Amino acid sequence: MDLRIFTEPQQGATYDTLLTVAKATEDLGFDAFFRSDHYLSMGSADGLPGPTDAWITLAGLARETKRIRLGTLMTAATFRLPGVLAIQVAQVDQMSGGRVELGLGAGWFEEEHKAYGIPFPKEKFARLEEQLEIVTGLWATEAGKTFDFHGTYYDLTKSPALPKPAQSKVPVLIGGHGAKRTPRLAARFADEFNIPFASVEDSAAQFERVRKAAREIGRDPGELVYSNALVVCVGRDDQEVARRAAAIGREADELKANGLAGSPAEVVDKIGRYAEIGSQRVYLQVLDLSDLDHLELISSQVQSQLS
Repeated sequence: MDLRIFTEPQQGATYDTLLTVAKATEDLGFDAFFRSDHYLSMGSADGLPGPTDAWITLAGLARETKRIRLGTLMTAATFRLPGVLAIQVAQVDQMSGGRVELGLGAGWFEEEHKAYGIPFPKEKFARLEEQLEIVTGLWATEAGKTFDFHGTYYDLTKSPALPKPAQSKVPVLIGGHGAKRTPRLAARFADEFNIPFASVEDSAAQFERVRKAAREIGRDPGELVYSNALVVCVGRDDQEVARRAAAIGREADELKANGLAGSPAEVVDKIGRYAEIGSQRVYLQVLDLSDLDHLELISSQVQSQLS
């Protein structure tokens, strides 16, 4: 079971804060550092000092880390043109020496689009499908050849399809709860399928939908990695769990029901239940980025038991 650190910087974090967490992620032996792609805080958070751009952040981290994988859960297709996104990701992959992964989703948070003047189209899912065809098609085009795409929303003619990523194939993550279109899209394009904030039972059902969709197009379902994203809140005792829960505006009992919360033994046990239904990787949503002792505890007493 891989454990990856997943952050939500729109809730309030500078680049320097993210760099500190990313370096701790690397030093403590976690597999990867991922971040959300949002421009507006949610809930009661003030979001100060303001948003940081996902791919600019990852470009910086690519030069200041050595081992960990870097990526997004999820880049919003509404934020970037697909040709530009393919260039950005390929460049950051080169800057990292081949450690980048692209999580790409349709985009959903209308308020942030209004706040920053970003178009919020109705036909988001169909646009996402074309974006996936274009981004993966550009990367797969042989050097010296050109790429053409003529879709409903995007039109590319004689693209040189450059630059190329450092990796022969940048892993693509697709995720979500949709019962029909999402599994079909994952079966076609994904290297990894991620379901965020879902119970063991709901995760099992969604994983099976993805496996079924893969079989229907003649793809081996075992080619995909299956993963979860869950909020994490670990403490050595009930008081520490309660303190960490309060720091992120949550209740310990609610987090135990809907996330990975409690003592290290409780969290290891719950991760084990996800592993039993086929989850191979967990993205630990860390909401208090100032609490590096939390990461150390997870590393020493949770991750160590899963290795």
